[in-house]
Amino acid sequence: MISTIDIKVPVQIFSNDEIKAAAAKVVGIKSSAVNGIHILRRSIDARRGDILYQLKVLVYYGDSYMEDGCESTQYPYVKNSPPVIVVGAGPAGLFAALQLIKHNLKPVIIERGKDVHGRKADIADLYRKSLVNPDSNYSFGEGGAGTFSDGKLYTRSTKRGNVTDVLKIFVEHGADEDIIVDAHPHIGTDKLPKIIENIRKTITAHGGEYHFDTKVCDFTVKSGAVSGVVDQHGNKFEGAAVILATGHSARDIYNMLSASEITIEPKDFAIGVRVEHKQSLIDKIQYHGNKPELDLPAATYSLVTQVGGRGVFSFCMCPGGIIVPAATEANSLVVNGMSNSKRNSPYSNAGIVVSVGSTDIPEYSQYGVFQNMIFQQELEKSFFDKDGRTLKAPAQRMTDFVKGKMSTDLPETSYLPGLKTSPLHKMLPIFIAHRMQQAFIKFDDKMRGYYTKDATLIGLESRTSSPVRIVRNNETLESINIKRLFPCGEGAGYAGGIVSSAIDGINAADKVSELYSNNL
Repeated sequence: MISTIDIKVPVQIFSNDEIKAAAAKVVGIKSSAVNGIHILRRSIDARRGDILYQLKVLVYYGDSYMEDGCESTQYPYVKNSPPVIVVGAGPAGLFAALQLIKHNLKPVIIERGKDVHGRKADIADLYRKSLVNPDSNYSFGEGGAGTFSDGKLYTRSTKRGNVTDVLKIFVEHGADEDIIVDAHPHIGTDKLPKIIENIRKTITAHGGEYHFDTKVCDFTVKSGAVSGVVDQHGNKFEGAAVILATGHSARDIYNMLSASEITIEPKDFAIGVRVEHKQSLIDKIQYHGNKPELDLPAATYSLVTQVGGRGVFSFCMCPGGIIVPAATEANSLVVNGMSNSKRNSPYSNAGIVVSVGSTDIPEYSQYGVFQNMIFQQELEKSFFDKDGRTLKAPAQRMTDFVKGKMSTDLPETSYLPGLKTSPLHKMLPIFIAHRMQQAFIKFDDKMRGYYTKDATLIGLESRTSSPVRIVRNNETLESINIKRLFPCGEGAGYAGGIVSSAIDGINAADKVSELYSNNL
């Protein structure tokens, strides 16, 4: 027999024997009668004094036994198959490409940025020269924003597709198998570039194409259906369909779509700051001071509250991580967080953001569908160091922010370009700043010690999600205006994060295949 059960095992005695014994007790059999244990999900429960591993497991007993290993994904060779254009080599585009190959269609990937190795040089220039390459940075280039910003794989989008299938593909390309069972899986910025490169090798080995440093500037349209794209040099790429997976920061693409009379609409998003604590403090709060004795991983947190009818919440929490400059335009300041696989930085950080909708910014209504995007863009420019023309970030101690006063000095930070003491309580729009000031007090009720003068607020966190949505048909996933154009992922406004974007890309590829089978 095979049973799926939930068990809890104290961290200090966590072992295969203890898991087996706990599972046997729940099933009502002797430990010796258990033929195998397969962990489906693992998380840490530290809500009380005793810190436990919370597990969902398959228990094999009686005449049931575990099978050894699992088969790797098999792909056909598609070099001479019908081409499909995939715009963007982030998670939505890459997983769409892999899925197209499964359907015997040839992905032709068009990426405005460089491959992962070329991106590293441009990111280095961010630190050395404060130079932002608008096509190759923390957001643009092979692998998309996730490649150099942590690789968190947690998602709530379990109804849109098979999350485990996505995780298995990452494992096949070099990720640790633990991501399949961890409740909040994470790969790490140090490992992701190689994994992304391995995915590229799979795609090209099976006949797919890549075109880096190639920026889509227009569509080719015939009889009301898109038949390809045109790049910045006038080169045309023809395909049976176009999957548009450009990420949430491709403002030029939104302008191009609007000029082509493809319907887009403003979408709620969020604005705030990165909050940086010492990781030792977060560990002490979350583990009740028990981390050193139990050798636990760097502690995480998730916070949310309502202030004035609006959500204030933590976003992209990076335990043992660092804060990085993530602007995609010159003379702008955006920050993001990341962690390496070991999460061993002495700092933790998380975005603390406030939901923003069009009704919050009526003064931008003149911009129509671009109302939220222009607001986001202008706020990012206002945070830039115009005097020094560097990527130094405005910062303030948390307690000073709440009290509405300038900080006379700042704690040490992981943000390498440096900080400058600034009145964030004035720089942020009032409806955001006031809600955040109240939220920090509320968060301290949930995590005693979170509200402290030793925590630093660093701005601006503004790329939580796309500020616009490309309207598509819910059934076919095509743009409602033009056939064979499939917007997907974060840039289309239908996903948030690596896994949900990958699933949306897979779903788009499936829809392309359906159309092709019906004489596309």
